[in-house]
Amino acid sequence: MTAPLTPPHQPSSNDPWQTPPSGASPVPGHEPSHGKEAATELRQAAVITALLTAAGVLLGLLWLWLAPRVPLISDDTAVFLKDSEGEEAVAADGTFVLLALAFGAVAAFAVFFYRRRGGILLVAGLALGGLLGSLLAWGIGVWFGPSSDVVARAREVGKGVTFDAPLELHAAGVVLAWPIAAMLVHLGLTALFTPRDPEPEWAPEASWGAGGPGSGAPGAPGDSGAGAGESVRP
Repeated sequence: MTAPLTPPHQPSSNDPWQTPPSGASPVPGHEPSHGKEAATELRQAAVITALLTAAGVLLGLLWLWLAPRVPLISDDTAVFLKDSEGEEAVAADGTFVLLALAFGAVAAFAVFFYRRRGGILLVAGLALGGLLGSLLAWGIGVWFGPSSDVVARAREVGKGVTFDAPLELHAAGVVLAWPIAAMLVHLGLTALFTPRDPEPEWAPEASWGAGGPGSGAPGAPGDSGAGAGESVRP
């Protein structure tokens, strides 16, 4: 006379692939927090963008103060460069670039040591804020600098009198110096000081569940004991 060890249509309690009951629900208090973290990071990125845009006012005033002037002179018929071999125009662009690089580096340091972690939204906020701040600084320097109406200014000062040319950026690409510096510095700080995620730990074979390799549980490959459905003889 024989009898099965495992009742039919009832899975073993040691089955690792057993599906949970139909009424099972996650444990309360363990909901994923990725949505909250993303919303917080988005708000921080928006604040960073606004602050860096406002900082463009300071950059524009510093550029207006430190950039060398290009001297012009008029003879009542035309306006000429007083020093045709001067490099003041190039120096104005270089001054803007150096100031923008400094602003970008300081902004990246401040954001990283406040947040203490990386994040694509934070880097995007740094880049967008730096670009908007650079554009604002450019506009402030042009607006508050020497008059852009060179002819009217030449008539005002008279013949043979030196006056300043308008403050301009001759290479529009220099407005990218701030966002590029901010992104590179922030990414470098993240790579150097942010702890890396721990490597996954694999459990040894001896700790696998019943039925795993080497466990000697019923139903394991190569097991010589009685398995499910095997007959027991009296």
